[in-house]
Amino acid sequence: MAPAGQYGISADARALMVFQSKRKSVGVSYAFWVFLGIFGGHRFYNGRVGSGFAIAILDSLGLVLLLCGNPFGALLILPASIWGLVDAFLIPGWVSNHNAKLIAEIDSARPGILGLAT
Repeated sequence: MAPAGQYGISADARALMVFQSKRKSVGVSYAFWVFLGIFGGHRFYNGRVGSGFAIAILDSLGLVLLLCGNPFGALLILPASIWGLVDAFLIPGWVSNHNAKLIAEIDSARPGILGLAT
């Protein structure tokens, strides 16, 4: 265990607090996918901002066109919907990769803290 530093918190505890504050959650990702998936909310949460905007634009424009009576709107919504369904299978990998990178980043900043440095 690392020695206690400022405020009596060990480096191990500090590293764990940093990880807990910056980690992503599969459950939260799926909640965004269910409730805000049509606007790419799950992609924004997972750091895929560009494709999140693409989904939001496709779906928003498609909905507006459909509401105006233009059937072309369905052609915009269809690819974004398929994209969203595929995302349901990709979310666990995104979260796992993010959390693994975060652990590596924390461990490289303080070698040996999380027991992963070689």
